[in-house]
Amino acid sequence: MTMYELIQAKRHGEAHSDDEIAYLVRGITDGSIPDYQISAWLMAVCLRGMDAHETAALTAHMAASGDSIDLSIFGTSTVDKHSTGGVGDKTTLIVAPLVASLGCKVAKMSGRGLGHTGGTVDKLESISGFETALSPDAFFHQVEQIGIAVVGQTGNLAPADKKLYALRDVTATIDSIPLIASSIMSKKLAAGAHAIVLDVKIGSGAFMKTREEGEALARAMVEIGRSCGRKMRALVTNMDLPLGYAIGNALEVAEAIEILRGEGSPALREICLALAANMVAISRDISTEEATAQVTEALDSGRALAKFAEWIAAQGGDASCAEEPARLGQAPFLRTICAPCEGYLTAMDAERIGRAAMLLGAGRATKEDIIDPLAGIRLCATVGDKLCAGDALAVLHTSDETKFAAAEAAFLSAMTFDAQPPKTLPLIFSVIE
Repeated sequence: MTMYELIQAKRHGEAHSDDEIAYLVRGITDGSIPDYQISAWLMAVCLRGMDAHETAALTAHMAASGDSIDLSIFGTSTVDKHSTGGVGDKTTLIVAPLVASLGCKVAKMSGRGLGHTGGTVDKLESISGFETALSPDAFFHQVEQIGIAVVGQTGNLAPADKKLYALRDVTATIDSIPLIASSIMSKKLAAGAHAIVLDVKIGSGAFMKTREEGEALARAMVEIGRSCGRKMRALVTNMDLPLGYAIGNALEVAEAIEILRGEGSPALREICLALAANMVAISRDISTEEATAQVTEALDSGRALAKFAEWIAAQGGDASCAEEPARLGQAPFLRTICAPCEGYLTAMDAERIGRAAMLLGAGRATKEDIIDPLAGIRLCATVGDKLCAGDALAVLHTSDETKFAAAEAAFLSAMTFDAQPPKTLPLIFSVIE
């Protein structure tokens, strides 16, 4: 076979065989297929699609194209969670210790943020001393001893996907559900967990903007995981506004600690309990109702907070932040943004708010940018609140006060006010099993 034949077949809407996809992934990985032919194939896939068998085969071969983690020594107790990305999404910091406190094994690889979406690794590195790179032996030992380890992704995890993603980014072939699903799931399969819960976010702050798109992606990823022998479930959740009140690395760690202490945003608590309950349910083969009772007790009793502190200490971090979040530090410059008029806050464009936080130093415009761990935004109001002119909307945090003007303009452009209260939307739209 030749790459020319594969491009031609897909252009005509034909399905690839497993052998053809194996040939394709080998050529992507070893560089024997030139970028211009891969780009042509990507465009053909965007226009013609891939069926479920092709998508699963592409995922499996990309997962096997580089390093993988064998978690079989932990039996069926390993469980992972993946979010498709959003603004203020610090759920891993809460859900991972919560699930681990109930005996599940969370051996997780997480990424860094780029653009308006934050990365778990960046958040963890805002904790003094926390080490996001562990040797394989240290990683496995920590999971065995305390049930949880979260590290940065290895450089050779699903390398075929990295090459494909780089080309998709510059050839207008990002928004293809088979390509998105195979990209996400190839890394999840290589990471080795037996059970996987997906948090597929939709709305202004997410990649998928509509419920229809989000549910299609969720179904595709659940089907891929099941075809590869994993237990799967997906929640389709709302990202039309930031999750919780904090956007920015140290600020989000502090908010995660609030939730673990039984305080903070009711919406963030609700999402975390739902994700944790589904992780425990599919990992242990129990009902979601029984799992919900268990995770609620673990959160309210302080068991999850204790596991958080144990986890942070195990990876070299300052675990005293669990009791004293102020030890995370505070940016030297703060500015309060006030409501410009009276009315109900009816919408908050999460993507614009994320970009405002990025302008303050909390995110990266390019992979080479250095993050200010103390920068970000702490919201003082949310959708549905009735405000008077001059009421506080948010506090901006930065280490460079020259960044305030652009960030404030971006933040205010994300706010919508009206004389009438907004329609209430659910936090969780659906669960795909």
